[in-house]
Amino acid sequence: MQNDIVTAPQNQLEELQLQNTLTVFSGEENFQKAMIMATELSKSDLIPASYKNKPSNCLIAIELSNRLNQSPFLIMQNMHVINGRPSWASTFIISCINASGKFEGCLKFQMNEEMTQCRAYAVEKITGKKLTSPLVSMEMAQAEGWLTKNGSKWKTMPELMLRYRAAAFFGRLYCPEIMNGMLTMEEAKDIKTLSDNNVTNVFEDVEIVNPKELSENETKQQKLL
Repeated sequence: MQNDIVTAPQNQLEELQLQNTLTVFSGEENFQKAMIMATELSKSDLIPASYKNKPSNCLIAIELSNRLNQSPFLIMQNMHVINGRPSWASTFIISCINASGKFEGCLKFQMNEEMTQCRAYAVEKITGKKLTSPLVSMEMAQAEGWLTKNGSKWKTMPELMLRYRAAAFFGRLYCPEIMNGMLTMEEAKDIKTLSDNNVTNVFEDVEIVNPKELSENETKQQKLL
């Protein structure tokens, strides 16, 4: 009897963990259930316009909420489409890092005296090692063209932007399961778009040879030999 009492909660815990690992695309039944939920969520007036009356977009939010163990509503409030790319709010990335349980305390930032350079850092619980992001600087922002973008926040609130970018670098290195390969909103806005003027056609000067002519030339060379 005592073993049954101990085993039951363990079985329930294992079943719950298994359910959490399943995605909405892991089977038809899961997909159908998720689609019903997505359809109902798409009717809400409290969700962003990207999801309003768009069950398919809501379905993606539900999938990510399962992966990150977050509320679908929270995902929809913090995932935005910038230049056609889904991206995270930087504040959401920071909160996820803080709530991950991987670090002692919360994510911190170290800046130089001029407030022009920044690193994000945190102490890893398992090793006690201080993990640090790559250095982000205003010089980098200038070189990458972030300062010259129309409406750039790097001009008006550089200290905040330095912290946001350092947090994104930290998350991408030490918490990739949170970033899921996505950019932050600020990164997506800062990406340089390619135009026809700066795209090089690598095939422009390549001479196209007729296979028949190539075969005839090879035959002539063999006869000469």
